[in-house]
Amino acid sequence: MALQTNHPVLGPRALNRATLARQLLLSPAQTGVEEAVGHLLGLQAQNTKPPYYALAARLDGFRPERLSALMESRAVARIVTMRSTVHTHTARDAGALRALVQPGAIDRELAVFVSRGGLDGVDLDRLAALARELVEERPRTPKELREELLKEWPDADPQSLSVAARCLLPLVQVTPRGLWGRGGQVALTTTGTWFPDGADQAADLDETVLRYLGAFGPASVKDMQTWCGLTRLGEAFERLRPRLLVFRSERGTELFDLPDAPRPDEDTPAPPRFLPEFDNLLLSHADRTRVVPAENRSRTWTGNQAHRVFLVDGFLAGLWFLDETKERTTMTIEPFAAPGRAVRTELAAEAERTLRIMAPEGVPYEIVFRATPDD
Repeated sequence: MALQTNHPVLGPRALNRATLARQLLLSPAQTGVEEAVGHLLGLQAQNTKPPYYALAARLDGFRPERLSALMESRAVARIVTMRSTVHTHTARDAGALRALVQPGAIDRELAVFVSRGGLDGVDLDRLAALARELVEERPRTPKELREELLKEWPDADPQSLSVAARCLLPLVQVTPRGLWGRGGQVALTTTGTWFPDGADQAADLDETVLRYLGAFGPASVKDMQTWCGLTRLGEAFERLRPRLLVFRSERGTELFDLPDAPRPDEDTPAPPRFLPEFDNLLLSHADRTRVVPAENRSRTWTGNQAHRVFLVDGFLAGLWFLDETKERTTMTIEPFAAPGRAVRTELAAEAERTLRIMAPEGVPYEIVFRATPDD
């Protein structure tokens, strides 16, 4: 799309404060849990605990049991959606967003397994129909699903069969998987079975663009493509251009936004926040410098392991770790650079707030700062 150079420029700090405001991270929000999950278009949930910590960082008065209760009542659930990864979504969004993003990373993941030859001779339409029958008869674990599908295609690669089923069908991870303090192994059924009133019709793309900007904006076309795993979204942004404000980044990239969305002053205070691994704040923009300074870009991962992170003044500033036993919960804070006394005090206070919410009742907790090379 043509770039106009007269659009107002938003620097990294302005983008940071706007995004933190949309993400409910400038000050704990008063909204309900289900409303927050919907506003954020889901919570990254590759592991079971991150959605709880994501909400603890964002909501005033949050208790883990509230999200767990919503999962048990089927108001929210875990399902593969954006970027072909597991997210916790509302009943309204689970099937609709899954259908919308299906042609992106999910279909690409299936194509990779097909190209590897593990599905040679497998009729994918037949696989989808058989897998649907199996998981709608009763929830099945991936192992059970593989074993049943292997009876039909004994020469196929077992993992490829279960991945194909996950890619071809909107499969919900049923409870007790993901419940706070309980949990269980993954067992799958379809959205239509788990959500009798849920819709599997794809979410409207233009509406989803507006919702994305409400949760992650101001943002570019590539930013949204990074978030959802789809490509060629420029036409949707062009259709919506008359309804949007347009800015540009310091690099000249067009950034779109809702006219009435919050864009706080770049000097607005941003208290420390402790975020879980894979938090969507860090994964939903092509240009992540609005949150991740260039010098810290590669410090949130070790191999394939993502670390929990914390923000100082709105930007990625270090990692944190939990050691949980029956006797004690220990949070270790590892700054990338030695914090000053005031920042250290603020970090300790936010860590205390987080642990009051998340540490098991009756189990003492402690907060430890790990020394940095600057200390």
